[in-house]
Amino acid sequence: MPDVNVVGAGPNGLAAAAIMARAGLSVEVFEAARSIGGGTRTTELMQPGHFHDVCSAVHPMALASPFFRAFELARRVDLVTPELSYASPLDGGRAALAYRSLDRTAFELGKDGAAYRHLMAPLVARTADIMDFTQNQLLRIPRNPVAAGIFGARTAEQGSLLWNLRFREDKAPALLSGVAAHAISHQPSLAASGAGLMLGALGHSGGWPIPVGGSAAIAAALAQDIRDHGGLIHTDTPVDRLTDLPAARASLLNLSPRGFAGMAGDALPHRYRSSLESFRYGNGSCKVDFILSGPVPWEAAGLADAGTVHVGGTREELARSENEVTAGRHPERPYVLVAQPSRFDATRAPAGRHTLWTYCHVPAGSTKDMTEAVTAQLERFAPGFRDLIVESNTVTAAELARYNRNYIGGDFSVGTMDLRGLIQRPVVSPVPWRTPLPGVYLCSSATPPGPGVTGMPGMHAAKYALKDMFGLGLPALGLGGS
Repeated sequence: MPDVNVVGAGPNGLAAAAIMARAGLSVEVFEAARSIGGGTRTTELMQPGHFHDVCSAVHPMALASPFFRAFELARRVDLVTPELSYASPLDGGRAALAYRSLDRTAFELGKDGAAYRHLMAPLVARTADIMDFTQNQLLRIPRNPVAAGIFGARTAEQGSLLWNLRFREDKAPALLSGVAAHAISHQPSLAASGAGLMLGALGHSGGWPIPVGGSAAIAAALAQDIRDHGGLIHTDTPVDRLTDLPAARASLLNLSPRGFAGMAGDALPHRYRSSLESFRYGNGSCKVDFILSGPVPWEAAGLADAGTVHVGGTREELARSENEVTAGRHPERPYVLVAQPSRFDATRAPAGRHTLWTYCHVPAGSTKDMTEAVTAQLERFAPGFRDLIVESNTVTAAELARYNRNYIGGDFSVGTMDLRGLIQRPVVSPVPWRTPLPGVYLCSSATPPGPGVTGMPGMHAAKYALKDMFGLGLPALGLGGS
């Protein structure tokens, strides 16, 4: 019998399992799919030799997440960090470019450069403290209240109708809105602006890395560490009820609130179950992957060198697109998040070929194929794009929900991203990873700090499980650790 069960071999479940195994406990991981990874899988989706990231592709948190820093991920996985973190194309062959260098970014923004620098510089200088604040439960006193206050004031500004007061042109606002739209949320909103400013600050400090070989390299590094410390990983092993698990002192569940409620059945107290049932899921995404016969023919100079491109136009256009999704409509001109991994990693495609990763936001549960709308947006800013398409593969929001039990309605964030959704994850509690069931903890993105490949929900849940059930603290996680 193991000391610890972990259900779900996505990055959060694997992070929790690695920590528990490092603490000297016997650990077994149970994954319903045939392969580990969850949101960090890579596969030959269409043709041999062309590797596509099934969910996440670019990893701003790989160098910044407190868990990945402790785990020394950068020493375990070959990460390529583009000098140009992200960009937003505009009509007329123009683009706003966010370099790792804040100075260069500000210089190229022209008239708004000084205003952009004034907004971002205090955040870039305090990324460690901002990460401590944003990667924890928000219902706590931050380690550095000054940094949290600066971040909060800028979030309030960019999350309100004051968001354009600093700027006179359209490049800087488009740059900010493009990264804020990673949060599937109304714009302007506090949740979107907070996510955008945090990710933007990381883009100007450590950058946004791309794993060589695909996102699966992150899952593989975590799995290897689990096995190296005696843990077992079972794939193709769905768990439908808590009673299906082996007897163990602790069980850490990388599940949505709905999945946990179904697994626990009548064992949950009524009030807690009601909180899980009132948990709100967000809108979904339609993912479109491409094989191309050449690089994307961007009209604007510099876009070919960006790891990530936020396609959608001006701040006003991006907001309109996101707000249409919030209203339950499919935008005619959607915001399209684009990653160009084969531009930086030659292992992703044969010589002369490229793989392109894209998705757009859609209403929850959507069955609509958005390939044409995505293609039209890319053609708008990269004339001739259509002529380069060798093959494409589309996964609708409804299909995304079938791919992963946690992605209710195609919501890979596992929860609505608004102010309430940031506090109720999945219940309002100073320790939301604990459940009322002794020894049972939640470690999915439905718990703080929320979505993204960070490992932090797993780390927080493991910390409390170690303390509560075993009287242990967090172990050393680096390559030199035990």
